[in-house]
Amino acid sequence: MRLLIQRVRHASVAIDGRLHSAIGQGLLVFVGIEAADSREDIDFLAGKVARLRIFDDDAGVMNLDVRQIGGEVLVVSQFTLHASTKKGNRPSYIRAAGEAIARPLYERFVAAVAEQSGRPVRTGVFGADMAVELLNDGPVTIWIDSKNKE
Repeated sequence: MRLLIQRVRHASVAIDGRLHSAIGQGLLVFVGIEAADSREDIDFLAGKVARLRIFDDDAGVMNLDVRQIGGEVLVVSQFTLHASTKKGNRPSYIRAAGEAIARPLYERFVAAVAEQSGRPVRTGVFGADMAVELLNDGPVTIWIDSKNKE
């Protein structure tokens, strides 16, 4: 499972030109799921989202997590996080899980983030063609892969 996390001042998802969900200050989390992902991957990454200290404290040091600032979380499925560009110029998405596997894992991940962060979690719509708008704050962008715990 891969995450691309962005600290945002605000973010939103629109589908067919209509606003679906929006958040103020907080985290925009893109999640890519592969067939080998498990409950262990979900728990590890949900914990990272909940406890990632990337918000400034009173001294201007990134020392606070989303809970401590009263921030919001928006989670959006994005199979392209598993793109392979090793060969040629057209990305391969063979590692990305199909909907039958990915959708339930995505839903479990959203629930785990809500549980571990104690914050409501807004979402996109799994598999939909979404327009995601955001204002990255910093910019701060973090990449985490549960198969490569660095």
